[in-house]
Amino acid sequence: MKIVSIVGARPQFIKAAPVIKALREANHQNFLIHTGQHYDYGMSRVFFEELGIPEPDVNLGVGSGTHGWQTGEMLIRIEEILLKENADCVLVYGDTNTTLAGALSVVKLRIPLAHVEAGLRSFNREMPEEHNRILTDHCSDLLFCPTETAVKNLEKESFANIVNEGKLITSPHSLSLTPYSSPLALNVGDTMYDAILQFTEIAYQYSTILKDLGLEPKTYLVATVHRPYNTDIPEKLHDILAAFLEIGEPIIFPVHPRTRKKISELNDKLNISTGASNVKMIDPIGYKDMLILEQNARMILTDSGGMQKEAYFFGVPCITLRPETEWTETVGAGWNVLTGADTERIVKSVRSVWPLKDRPAIYGDGRAANKIVTLLDERY
Repeated sequence: MKIVSIVGARPQFIKAAPVIKALREANHQNFLIHTGQHYDYGMSRVFFEELGIPEPDVNLGVGSGTHGWQTGEMLIRIEEILLKENADCVLVYGDTNTTLAGALSVVKLRIPLAHVEAGLRSFNREMPEEHNRILTDHCSDLLFCPTETAVKNLEKESFANIVNEGKLITSPHSLSLTPYSSPLALNVGDTMYDAILQFTEIAYQYSTILKDLGLEPKTYLVATVHRPYNTDIPEKLHDILAAFLEIGEPIIFPVHPRTRKKISELNDKLNISTGASNVKMIDPIGYKDMLILEQNARMILTDSGGMQKEAYFFGVPCITLRPETEWTETVGAGWNVLTGADTERIVKSVRSVWPLKDRPAIYGDGRAANKIVTLLDERY
């Protein structure tokens, strides 16, 4: 079987790595398209090296741009590649512009489409990612959901063929192999959990990040901020950074290139880049270094969906710098608190939140990638 996988951004490399590994182990041909949505070494190349992802068969090199331009360029270039490749199925991941461009290219060519991490909903229509994930789900033939909540979201949107916990809970209209048959949604678990289990032990063998930064376990916080509604609104970014400074504890802050540019524009009002600050801004780091930083942190502050889950996997409390989340299970379990960009709420939460609850196995058993490959085999 020939599978085309389409990736382009840092979170997608992590989600795809276990699936690509499982496809190779099952002796399937995997043709990898990298759109180049993330393109510098710290946001792209290092992840391929660390995760053992093979070199892309094609790197489209699209790069940055407005949402419309970037998505349009990807769509045009992906279609050109797919017209040359005889794919049995195409896999897209997550909720980026790469995801949507891949989905639109595939569905127009009537190639079977599978969406890994389907069914997520933030119910915030201001997020570009929300539109990307909804449109991709409604283009897809196989929807690989990471949680029971994701499956239930698709039920509410009238998806007819739903499999949850291995059981078909609504009768299928058709399970034929054509792209325009009724799509099938399944709870397979989260491939990011697969990645954590596969790479954390290896990370300890190679990472020197704690030594390099002079850190002891549980004596620091980790923060990331990258979403446009936090970085592109100066007042919000200011309030988040002000909270970081007021917290007073050491905060390790790997800074997305876009975020660093926005922070520099605020420095006449808020000096966060000096050595005297408790906030240590560093360049983006590789996956293995980030795993070590996260697991040994006292707490994580982030607007990243992936880091909310990784915090949960590691049993590290998380403060989400958003008013909502797709990963509602982490909030319900008591390990994640939503603060938005409110300075007072962020500081109060950092100083008062400590989960007392267990962490139920929300995200599967660490074999999501194998289940995905088995289901692709069965259907295609």
